Amino acid sequence: MATIGFIGLGNMGLPMAGNLLKAGHRLQVHDLAAARTAVLAAEGAVVVAGAAEAATGADAVITMLPAGAQVAEIYLGGGGLIEAAAPGTLLIDCSTIDVATARRVAAAAERRGLAMLDAPVSGGMAGAEAATLTFMVGGEPAALEKAQPLLAAMGKAMILAGPPGAGQAAKICNNLILGISMIGVAEAFVLAERLGLDRQKLFDIASKSSGQCWSMTAYCPVPGPVPSSPANRGYRPGFAAQMMLKDLLLAGEAADAAGLDLPLGGAATDTYEAFVKAGQGGLDFSAIVNYIRGDVEPSP
Repeated sequence: MATIGFIGLGNMGLPMAGNLLKAGHRLQVHDLAAARTAVLAAEGAVVVAGAAEAATGADAVITMLPAGAQVAEIYLGGGGLIEAAAPGTLLIDCSTIDVATARRVAAAAERRGLAMLDAPVSGGMAGAEAATLTFMVGGEPAALEKAQPLLAAMGKAMILAGPPGAGQAAKICNNLILGISMIGVAEAFVLAERLGLDRQKLFDIASKSSGQCWSMTAYCPVPGPVPSSPANRGYRPGFAAQMMLKDLLLAGEAADAAGLDLPLGGAATDTYEAFVKAGQGGLDFSAIVNYIRGDVEPSP
């Protein structure tokens, strides 16, 4: 079993780290919230004071952080992971961040002779808890081969998207599709309500027709048709609306840098931004159906 440093124990990082412990790995964990480190300490993890301590004696270090600024600080700052990690330590960043930062950090790791992967995930909190995440990986094949046993303890699929930064590019593009498609599905169900069409009937027809998509058949935004969807538990988040907004903003930034206009992406970003500003950012992103229905007042 490996010794793993794990930094960032938020809604995703905490269950991911817990699954590594269940698989028998030794964990050195760090987070600013003592209550979260205490959960893992009770399960056998060692709590450490910072990045350098997390890397000490570790075979690999995994990070799950909120944004690119935090990733750059943890990896590139004085006493950060790249400076502190011993030769042979594998670095894996599972955060969802901008492509430019991912490539900058990977280049710094390479200059020190360290293998690094950007490996953002899909699957939400439910996938993190059930160890069924999909990892979208950027980096070298040899590094992914080394990481495979660790990622397998947290997920069901690891797909090499390409060189450093490609994992982040894949995640941004995937969630651009997801954000747009969820709004489309939500609009269709609200229109059905106004036309007097039963939601279950719409689901039965569209799920077997050309309107079929993941946002409908696995994550239907209205209660009833898909019992496991957040709509049936008060929109308690599997993937919060504020996180969807973050990813759509990343897609917009990437498109601007690439000289590309995203008309639907821009509209989806505006819609989620209004929803979050109305105080709904902590709900699941599928709760956008309530905004479309008019049940949520836009912020002035």
